[in-house]
Amino acid sequence: MIEWFKSQSQPAIAQFIFAHGAGAGSDSDFMQHVAALISEQGVDVGLFDFEYMQIAKQTGKRRPPERAPKLLTYYEQVLTHAQPKLPLFIGGKSMGGRMASMLACRTKQPIKGVIAFGYPFHPPGKPDKLRTEHFADIPCPFLVLQGERDTFGTREELKTLAMPKQPDYVWLADGDHSLKPRKKSGITELENRQIAASSAVQFINKMLGK
Repeated sequence: MIEWFKSQSQPAIAQFIFAHGAGAGSDSDFMQHVAALISEQGVDVGLFDFEYMQIAKQTGKRRPPERAPKLLTYYEQVLTHAQPKLPLFIGGKSMGGRMASMLACRTKQPIKGVIAFGYPFHPPGKPDKLRTEHFADIPCPFLVLQGERDTFGTREELKTLAMPKQPDYVWLADGDHSLKPRKKSGITELENRQIAASSAVQFINKMLGK
């Protein structure tokens, strides 16, 4: 159920159960690469596929995500396979990050923090349809790693949007929804992924008092 990424050079200080986005599963380049970058810094990373993505891979046909209640139930089942002796952090890319933030509001698992890579604050072009109503209920620290020009919530937009409770932000320079910058920015996609992964680990260390 969980594919683990572990450091070969140091013992883990924590674990991060990392959920994929709506359109690409745990085997996507983004998920695999970011999981590897984080695990190299002493945090075990667990990847998994939601049930609809498992079916899509088995049939070779794309499927839309299931409704949030079903996704949350499955994510909660995944957490029962977490490592019992390591502090638990959860999060995800886009939809996966949103589900993690919602799951933190309802699970009895002791979540130390939530980390979202490219949080989908609203559908592109629809800033009035905010997906932030549960933010005030998140009982643990919440970090959002967001591309500055993410169409699901740009840096400029998020300055003006009223939310029940603001997460902590790390902004990735010129990044889109997958943190990818434009060539003219002079920044590479690899640099933004490395900054995002290091920022996630720094957040985990801070929450653990290290």
